[in-house]
Amino acid sequence: MATRHPPAVPRLATTPPVSGAWSLGVAAPGQPAFFPLADAEPADRGFRVDTVYSGLSAGTELSYLKGSNPYLRAAFDPEYRVFDGEDEAAQPYPITSMGYMEVGRVVDSRHPGVTPGDLLAMRYGHANRHTAEGDAFRVLLPPSLPPVLGVYVAHMGPICANGLLHAAAEVRGVDVERLGDGVAGQNVLVVGAGVVGLLTALFARHLGAAEVAVADPTPERLAAAEALGIVPIDEASTPAWRWCKDRWVHAAGDRGADVAFQCRGRSGALAEALRALRPQRAVVDLAFYQGGADDLRLGEEFHHNGLSVRCAQISRVPRGLGATWPRERLAAETVGLLEAHGAAIRRALVTDVVPIADAPAALLDVAERRRHALTLVFDFAS
Repeated sequence: MATRHPPAVPRLATTPPVSGAWSLGVAAPGQPAFFPLADAEPADRGFRVDTVYSGLSAGTELSYLKGSNPYLRAAFDPEYRVFDGEDEAAQPYPITSMGYMEVGRVVDSRHPGVTPGDLLAMRYGHANRHTAEGDAFRVLLPPSLPPVLGVYVAHMGPICANGLLHAAAEVRGVDVERLGDGVAGQNVLVVGAGVVGLLTALFARHLGAAEVAVADPTPERLAAAEALGIVPIDEASTPAWRWCKDRWVHAAGDRGADVAFQCRGRSGALAEALRALRPQRAVVDLAFYQGGADDLRLGEEFHHNGLSVRCAQISRVPRGLGATWPRERLAAETVGLLEAHGAAIRRALVTDVVPIADAPAALLDVAERRRHALTLVFDFAS
């Protein structure tokens, strides 16, 4: 009887290939690896960039590394806009490319508006090079901006700016003129002091909020908030809702934050944000949830205080604002924030810059909590 052998398991590439185009991805849960990519010449009106920096979006990318991303277990129906088909992954392993926080220098161009040498913020994943079509989203970085801060411009900053835009739409509907229309003169709570929470809080402060507080239990994150001029609330010792309702008193039975931004992917954090609000106010939710919501009791504060929850997912601006607030405008607002507060952001948020060759080990360290990083940036030049 012939002996059956298990199928060969391909050897993981834990170091970048020596030539060609390649990208950092995930072969299977807990297994980061490098994968070869197609390396095409630019087409008419296309261009090519060599990557300078690429930032890690920890919430999204670690969900692939940990195996908790919903796309790994269910298919998404784009017509009905629902996840359907359990055990039918919309995006199965291997994940050969991930990420959306890139800075690349143009090395070849067939596009009249793109010049070799230009430094562009883009979103194409942790690849060493990228060939783009002419309509690819890109932002030309100004010379005044340190290139490493460009990792925030194409996607991460617009995510946060979109949160501010949703808060503005709560107040102004479709007549939003300024990004700060929903926070100017207001008392603002941000739940979660990761990079999304801290950038959102800084946006609110930059746009004229009366006071901005960030709630988190992690000492390093609270220190970063304070360094950015944001009031830290240590949830390890003080519930955020109690801090807000003791500090921001408006009238009898009217206490709490004017608006809350929920930036932590846990249902208990959303419950805390709801508890911290004044009656008939809104939580703008930027979080990416990957589990259930047993601790979200909608019959309590949500019901009795007449509260609202707005999802500010980056693929959609508020209804009716698509023409006046495209992603280009959100990116321009991000550049303005970085130019105004770049030195503080570089010190407080860009906590780790590592050579791309060390990226797999760094990813595992962050995933397994051996390393605390707010923004982990991969350096492709070192």
